[in-house]
Amino acid sequence: MSVYAICMLCLLAALLVTAAVTDIRARIISNRLNAAIALLAVPWWFAIGYGGSDILFQLGLSAALLVVFAIFFALRMMGGGDVKLLAALGLWLPLTKMLILLEWMAIGGGVLTLGMVIAHRVRKAPGKPEIPYGVAIVGASLLVLANDILTKSVA
Repeated sequence: MSVYAICMLCLLAALLVTAAVTDIRARIISNRLNAAIALLAVPWWFAIGYGGSDILFQLGLSAALLVVFAIFFALRMMGGGDVKLLAALGLWLPLTKMLILLEWMAIGGGVLTLGMVIAHRVRKAPGKPEIPYGVAIVGASLLVLANDILTKSVA
């Protein structure tokens, strides 16, 4: 992996951390942030040498993620920013890495949700707790990215 590609991944990581922080603070992941992540996938494709069929596959993967997770949004199980973030990440990650991300996201999201529900009940707060699920998405993404950076030769 080239130094340029590693720099692109580091930029993605910084944007993801920003998404997690804003999700914790305000329970929102901005459209601008998701758009930046999505648009930066284009130079990423060229940095890793993707051709036309690879790019089309990533576009299809992103669209499929958007459709599947839009269902969760419609069922009020996820926020719109979370859905858009997953679709944007679908532009970056090949299918195998995306599946790993989704596994870690499910595990992390489950732990996060359980912790938030317990804290909500202990505080005896009214209503349902709002879960910053973007934190689980970002945590899983950073695990996948760190593995990608740390297990590849830079030469």
